[in-house]
Amino acid sequence: MSTVQKQAEASDVRHLIKRARKAAHILATLSNERRNEALIAAANAIEARAAEIQAANDKDCAAAQKAVEAGELSRAMFARLRTTERGIADIAARVRDVARLPDPLHRRLSTMQMDDDLILHKETCPLGVVGVVFESRPDVVPQISSLALKSGNAVCLKGGAEAAETNAILVSIWLDALSEFPEIPADSVVLIHTRQDVAEILKMHEDIDLIVPRGSNEFVTYVMQNSLIPVLGHGEGICHVYVHSDADIQKAIDVSYDSKVQYPAVCNAMETLLVHQEIARQFLPLIIDEFQKAGVEIRGCPRTIALAKGREIIPATEEDWKKEYSDLILSIKVVDGVNQAIEHINKYGSRHTESIVTESHDVAARFMEFVDAANVFQNASTRFSDGFRYGLGAEVGISTGKLHARGPVGLEGLTIYKYKLFGKGQTVASYNKGQRTFKHRLIPG
Repeated sequence: MSTVQKQAEASDVRHLIKRARKAAHILATLSNERRNEALIAAANAIEARAAEIQAANDKDCAAAQKAVEAGELSRAMFARLRTTERGIADIAARVRDVARLPDPLHRRLSTMQMDDDLILHKETCPLGVVGVVFESRPDVVPQISSLALKSGNAVCLKGGAEAAETNAILVSIWLDALSEFPEIPADSVVLIHTRQDVAEILKMHEDIDLIVPRGSNEFVTYVMQNSLIPVLGHGEGICHVYVHSDADIQKAIDVSYDSKVQYPAVCNAMETLLVHQEIARQFLPLIIDEFQKAGVEIRGCPRTIALAKGREIIPATEEDWKKEYSDLILSIKVVDGVNQAIEHINKYGSRHTESIVTESHDVAARFMEFVDAANVFQNASTRFSDGFRYGLGAEVGISTGKLHARGPVGLEGLTIYKYKLFGKGQTVASYNKGQRTFKHRLIPG
């Protein structure tokens, strides 16, 4: 590609984002009722054109299957890519779920009387333009687009090349549905296509308010190091289940099995199982049998191998504790107790989701207090850490950071706040000269 072509393409991307910026200003003024009507229309369109979505997805899957056979695409990515008739119906249902959520905008968070006739309100408002770079899952486009519209934000989407056909038809259907609402700009959803496009938007800190990278740890790190735009997201999902000495065996089996097997390709699937030494002799043979029936490859520490009683276990290496398999592979380690489990998780975990199986409230409280993660559970599968399951309607992604939003990021993570001050001609000079003093009285409600 020539330098002139590159410059032209960069100019096109910048133009798209500038238009999205203008669209965001309009979206912020729409009523909640109108935003909800548009979301319902989009959900109806997704259902009505399900055959088109399935046909596009079949094309993507056919091409992806060849990439899997050639070793160019992982089985996990292929599993994320495929959708079905039921999956498309679920996509439409999730859009309706977002429409049913309370309006996240114009909520008054606090009111303060700074002085007589000087009233300060703190109210929620949209971020503006959100850029999201994501993996192959076909439900991501309507999830993010619905959250963006509900929260009054414009969105720039970049999906994986393996889902190009599916993403393109979903965006087309979305924009067609919104075209029935003339007050909603078509530029409120922008789809970009290439790595060069991504590199270009990372430079646009004056026009993009937030970047949400959903991909490998290396990619998230790249985005953070190559942009001045605030970044919200996570890299790897190295999640653990710890089975304490007093755990109910059946609960421990159910939670561990679901955390790994229910959907191993996602970031909230368990990658390492930690087991207290006092329950390991009884528990490990049972859970290993269940895992191996499901085709899970087990990599274990020396104590795990010794207690497995001849079952096929691959010796775990130091790298296994750091690995996000996103597949039917699991590492198992026997630990001396809850403190060693916490130490292991804080060393190797990705601050995503961690679960403990125990009947002790005190032990669970200690685990939840000292484990550094966005989601900490007791007696529940790690797979519950999800925006839809949390009642957020959907999620833009999961944040393992500690600024602005943490955990599954829904509508609240796509809003910020502004201060609105109402006065009657007051000036700062009168306060500096001591003629007036602030009251700073919070007004309830």
